[in-house]
Amino acid sequence: MNEEFYLHIFNKQNSIEPVPSNQEIAEWLINLMNLLYPERLTTPDYSVNEIKRMFLRQEKELITILNSTKACEHCNNELIVANFFNELPELYRKMNTDITAMLNGDPAAKSEFEVIRSYPGFLAIALYRIAHALLKADVPLIPRIMTEYAHSLTGIDIHPGAVIGEYLYIDHGTGLVIGETTVIGNHVKLYQGVTLGALSVEKYMRDIKRHPTIDDHVIIYSGATILGGETHIGAHSIIGGNVWLTKSVPPRSTVYHQSSVKVIETKDPK
Repeated sequence: MNEEFYLHIFNKQNSIEPVPSNQEIAEWLINLMNLLYPERLTTPDYSVNEIKRMFLRQEKELITILNSTKACEHCNNELIVANFFNELPELYRKMNTDITAMLNGDPAAKSEFEVIRSYPGFLAIALYRIAHALLKADVPLIPRIMTEYAHSLTGIDIHPGAVIGEYLYIDHGTGLVIGETTVIGNHVKLYQGVTLGALSVEKYMRDIKRHPTIDDHVIIYSGATILGGETHIGAHSIIGGNVWLTKSVPPRSTVYHQSSVKVIETKDPK
């Protein structure tokens, strides 16, 4: 490699705005999850005062992270963090509705402990809810890093800008994509490989709703793709597996994919 290449990397390095590493952000996120859900730990044994101190430390660390992110130099990070932690009990309540949805919806789920400890769907939704709360407070960049971290852990890609109601049930979840302007109601069930995406990804659509709206009590089975900001799935509808949908459907609809079946004959060896 020539000297010009090294100089390019050097100049790029010195032009980068200071931002905490993704690892620091991920550690803060996981530490908060472990505080909210001690089931994730081996043998938690904290006093009430210790728990208070740990939450206070989380507050201070988040202020440090936000202060280190120069993308928002005029933000009142102390106020943002104070408001976030004041609203944390409500956020925790919403997370618990997701646990309930998975426990009640999945015959394989034996306990809340199992959902909290082992279900990628719950982890992805919980980390999304934290990131979404910070995004609503106009925190730049950090929320997206958080949900991409969740994506790397679970294979579930939820943009922090999506608006998601309570009791979201994600089964398996691998390959699930929920786009930035998606709106999802309450008691919705999503299976692996579902895409709630955009019909077009042109840059001019940045501030336009380009992802679908899913009303309450909708079930979307594996591999279904629903696209477009004007696409609206009515309440209590069922969208079958592998459906490709770019038009709205009224409440209580059933949409399914019908394909020809190929029969494969296997001959016994002679």
